[in-house]
Amino acid sequence: MAAAAGAAGQEKQLAPTLLSFFIYNPKLGPKEGEEEKKILFYHPNEVEKNEKIRNVGLCEAIVQFTRTFSPTKPAKSLHTQKNRQFFHEPEENFWMVMVVRNPIIEKHKDGKPVYEYQEEELLDKVYSSVLQQCYSMYKLFNGTFLKAMEDGGVKVLKERLEKFFHRYLQTLHLQSCDLLDVFCGISFFPLDKMTYLKIQSFINRMEESLNIVKYTAFLYNDQLIWSGLEQDDMRILYKYLTTSLFPRHMEPELAGRDSPIRAEMPGNLQHYGRFLTGPLNLNDPETKCRFPKIFVNTDDTYEELHLIVYKAMSAAVCFMIDASIPPTLEFCRKLDSIVGPQLTVLASDICEQYNINKRVSGAEKEPQFKFIYFNHMNLAEKSTIHMRKTPSVSLASVHPDLMKILGDINSDFSRVDEDEEIIVKAMSDYWVVGKKSDQRELYVILNQKNVNLIEVNEEVKKLCATQFNNIFFLD
Repeated sequence: MAAAAGAAGQEKQLAPTLLSFFIYNPKLGPKEGEEEKKILFYHPNEVEKNEKIRNVGLCEAIVQFTRTFSPTKPAKSLHTQKNRQFFHEPEENFWMVMVVRNPIIEKHKDGKPVYEYQEEELLDKVYSSVLQQCYSMYKLFNGTFLKAMEDGGVKVLKERLEKFFHRYLQTLHLQSCDLLDVFCGISFFPLDKMTYLKIQSFINRMEESLNIVKYTAFLYNDQLIWSGLEQDDMRILYKYLTTSLFPRHMEPELAGRDSPIRAEMPGNLQHYGRFLTGPLNLNDPETKCRFPKIFVNTDDTYEELHLIVYKAMSAAVCFMIDASIPPTLEFCRKLDSIVGPQLTVLASDICEQYNINKRVSGAEKEPQFKFIYFNHMNLAEKSTIHMRKTPSVSLASVHPDLMKILGDINSDFSRVDEDEEIIVKAMSDYWVVGKKSDQRELYVILNQKNVNLIEVNEEVKKLCATQFNNIFFLD
């Protein structure tokens, strides 16, 4: 018996992983023998050609088959024992497919490993959202698939897909995807009116002195304060900045106040400004002023812009200028000399104001609840469940089973238009509450022993009153 118990104790959990990811267009290889032409991108690339063709053919068949039942909304996902496939058609006839292996429990029986696939663990909505973000992120840096076809046909599109997804797929950490991926929201920085006006006037001054700037976005502490972009463009740019660009530049930031003060600054005004995209050394006349290109408003005006991200202490400002105007070293120096000192002063103002506000509200003791809040109107997101996002992983501080319940409640909410409230008694001492009111959703996890439904309700009411100024009027 002891041996059996010992063996049973050796269970190992294997997280979900990306098995394959491909993009195809059925119109590109309509004849028999030309199937390979349909495939625009396939990961992993080392897969044998015939298997690629077979997998793409299978997906085509599934999509066609489901269209007979629902012509306007074809298949979104396919569940099998070992994996789950997600389908997305972002542009007409362009299909993206992501195949994710289900999580596995590995047990040992008679000394051999036995695999049990967890078929019900993955949430469709979470991974469908991840797939949609793959497209949005590609489009932000490359424009639409159609644009590539117009620029140089299938060859150019394949090159762009290869270049982008080869790197991007390595950043998908499927084991830590959750409800926040569904929302893909923006965390806003709380500010008093006076400081907000200062920022507003700073942006106006900068746009005036750097007259080629088309759009500006202002962030502090990885949270958004102001943006001139359309919501959907800002949402994906925000994701890029906070999960990719900013974390890569964290190291010098940690040096903090000891960073070298520019000797050439007049007076004693210290200047901590630096480019996160673009030139590394403004004093080197040979330095290149290259900035990443981004594409916004792709549905109507289709604008191509240079993205200039400039940072001083915890404040970052993004200037977007028309891509037809190449920024010169002269322009970069001007930007540095105008923006640097003012942004440095502004950053310390915001920091001071923020600390005063924090002291006034008083340090709260560790509350007995954690929550996620999302507002569909302005994409505002607030979570006390997630620790800081690192480039590789967004760490949730609660058990995965609880995160799954949150996802399930969210799926229920999306099926109805009315306001709704769902309360779930989860494992041991946990209660999970979901509230949907108009365009807002709130998810609360309470960890309290021996409470009943009425008490749980009271706790959530208190939370709404303190954190959300009573915006939920469900009662």
